[in-house]
Amino acid sequence: MKVRMRIFAGFVFSLLLGTQVANAAGFYLSELGTPSSTGMAGVSNVTNNFSADAAWTNPAGMTGMTEDSIIVGATVLFGKVEFDSDVATGGGSDGGNAAEPVFIPSLFYTRVLSEKSRFGLSLVAAVGGGVDYGDNFVGRYVVQSVELSGLALTPSYAYQVNDQLSIGVGLSFLQTKLDQEIAINTLLVADDGKATFDDLDDEGYQGILGLTYQASKKTLIGVVYRSEASIELEGKLKVEGTAIPIANQGLKIEWDNPQTLEMGIQHRLSDAKTLFVNLGWQDWSAFSENKLSVKNTGISDVTDRNWDDTWLAGIAYAQKLDGGKHYNLGLAYESSPVKDKHRTFDFPVDEMWRLSAGYSWQGANQSDYAIGATLTRVGEAAIDQTAQRVQAAGDFDKYLLLSVGGTLRYRF
Repeated sequence: MKVRMRIFAGFVFSLLLGTQVANAAGFYLSELGTPSSTGMAGVSNVTNNFSADAAWTNPAGMTGMTEDSIIVGATVLFGKVEFDSDVATGGGSDGGNAAEPVFIPSLFYTRVLSEKSRFGLSLVAAVGGGVDYGDNFVGRYVVQSVELSGLALTPSYAYQVNDQLSIGVGLSFLQTKLDQEIAINTLLVADDGKATFDDLDDEGYQGILGLTYQASKKTLIGVVYRSEASIELEGKLKVEGTAIPIANQGLKIEWDNPQTLEMGIQHRLSDAKTLFVNLGWQDWSAFSENKLSVKNTGISDVTDRNWDDTWLAGIAYAQKLDGGKHYNLGLAYESSPVKDKHRTFDFPVDEMWRLSAGYSWQGANQSDYAIGATLTRVGEAAIDQTAQRVQAAGDFDKYLLLSVGGTLRYRF
């Protein structure tokens, strides 16, 4: 029994070392399917005091709204994520386009409680992403496919302290799910085996604290902080196609969704023109260490992805047109959390540039509509990774993401 347990332990950690968590191009989503996010690259999120999605982006901004309102939104994410290999000692293909279309719904509601207080409720896909390289991918012994999804239900509250200062708080209830497949280099048989993380999920919590400060008639300053959230995904590790049979095992993966801090400025250039800028920090070094444990075996280990904190910055512009129409533009940059030598196939992140545009117009009966799009250019994400005695190296010479979203807003 002890020998068998040692074989299982060695197999699990040689297979899963560095592959515990996965998605593509970062798992905090800034494009929420609303004109102030998808149409302005997320730059105006922190100083949003004009739209119901402030219930999520910065609850303090809700005090700027004088009517109850609801927003129903949806975003479709398309991608062109293609790896170009230089080294492939295990053979195989480059995997083609690893991105698949993703549908992301959203819902926001704000209610005026009194002259100074507001209530908000939001339902958003706060985290998400995935890649599908195919069964014969050159890096299949690291990952073949992976999908991470997460929904956040967030009640929030805002209070206007005085004519200049408003504060807001929120608590997000996070539901996270992970599915992943990895090929097993059996060595003893012709075909690869397969390990599957099946329906790993967990619930967690993340606090939100925000404020807005009206520095002058034309300038609004916003700050929002999101706390760290501990996630423990639990589910089954299924193994098949190996020379030594391995029974399905309970599996737990622990990591921390990092804390974030963001500051923004909204400045009215005129009655019709508004400029937005933002700066932000995300504590991705807290996510670097992932702990994996197998139930009923006593096996556990911690691996370090060598991730660093990231920073982001952006600028956006919005203009009112005649007839209740608006258009907006946005440009944003986010640094990479990992150096080339530490990057892995399951999480091929790099620096990102986002370019956005949006358009909105009024409808009948207190309703209005908006559409927006964000094109994201991700860095080449060079990778040189060895797993299960097989090396694969190269870079993503095509790495583009396109978010297209639309919303319906109704004011009561």
